Amino acid sequence: MTNLFTGIGQLVVNDPGYGDGSPLGIVDDAAFVVGDDGRIEWIGAASSAPEADAVVDFDGRAVIPGFVDSHAHLVFAGDRAGEFAARMSGRPYTAGGIRTTVAATRAASDDVLQANLRRLTAEMRRQGTTTLECKSGYGLTVDDEQRSVTLARDFADAVTLLGAHVVPPEYADRPDEYVDLVRGPMLDACAADIDYVDVFCEKGAFDADQTRAVLDAARARELGIRLHANQLGEGPGVQIAVEYGAASADHCTHLSDADVESLASSTTVATLLPGVEFSTRSPYPDARKLLDAGATVALATDCNPGSCYTSSMPLCIALAVREMHMTPAEALLAATRGGAAALGRDDVGRLALGARADFAVLNAPSYLHLAYRPGVPLVDTVWMGGAIPCHTYGGHVAYP
Repeated sequence: MTNLFTGIGQLVVNDPGYGDGSPLGIVDDAAFVVGDDGRIEWIGAASSAPEADAVVDFDGRAVIPGFVDSHAHLVFAGDRAGEFAARMSGRPYTAGGIRTTVAATRAASDDVLQANLRRLTAEMRRQGTTTLECKSGYGLTVDDEQRSVTLARDFADAVTLLGAHVVPPEYADRPDEYVDLVRGPMLDACAADIDYVDVFCEKGAFDADQTRAVLDAARARELGIRLHANQLGEGPGVQIAVEYGAASADHCTHLSDADVESLASSTTVATLLPGVEFSTRSPYPDARKLLDAGATVALATDCNPGSCYTSSMPLCIALAVREMHMTPAEALLAATRGGAAALGRDDVGRLALGARADFAVLNAPSYLHLAYRPGVPLVDTVWMGGAIPCHTYGGHVAYP
């Protein structure tokens, strides 16, 4: 059965081979056809649309590729609103608050963790996210990290082991022993359920040698690599990410000229997380410098209970435009095709021929409204595989 989606005021394809020839490939008064396999078979002007088995008319609304959120921490329990309030009163952000969530997560049942995963992924879907990555990192024992990645597997498109998030209290005086645990028994227990291994390479977490030890173990098991890098200050994280051919270096808040040059000359995606800076009153990354140098940039939420408790990619787009000097087009591209690059995907984050028909319909005539109208719930419906809407505002979430 084929489905024709028509009446689209503005269609963002994310391919310069279409429409206006810009990186977004904007097609006005557009339509597209989706086949039985949930992939796009035809794109063009609505007046030239072929016949199909079913027709859906969007009445002049804009359609964009579904957001690809390539950095999120959704397996947790507990609440750190008090910590947020303290930051807003002047206390600086450090990595230490993670241990509060670790205690709550260890004490939580599987049902509690699963319910939280379901709630947060539903929030993401409602706001246009159709592909997402989820990290562990709040268990920090072999059993708790294993159950975290197992639970995440049912909700996320990519699962990352972040056993090297911080050193847990019971290993406070034996950090190298904890690194051995992560790169040995923990990786062995989790390998079947993960796509990537991540390390928080930062002062107060793991140093360069400890980071390399974990990444070497990941590489030996032929697992992908991601890295928390250069969030709290300049450090070795970005250079290590590039050295190991990591899929992404995430945060990238404090970069030297050499870091920017390394990212621009590599395949490692610079994933920027502006919600963190908003939630911690920290300096924003220099997105302009990265883009002008030719680096591939992604935007993601970093949804987590401590440093950034938002699931909203539209908010991240608005912040990137306002605070990081990205254009609206650059921000949308980073939140879609950039996120797909960070996850090694070319079938999502765009709506070109052969891509998955994962898209969001906006209650707006143009994608520009995502930054132009910050805080407004503009996403009307979210489609996955072009088959059924997985959310309508005022309705209920349904997973295809």
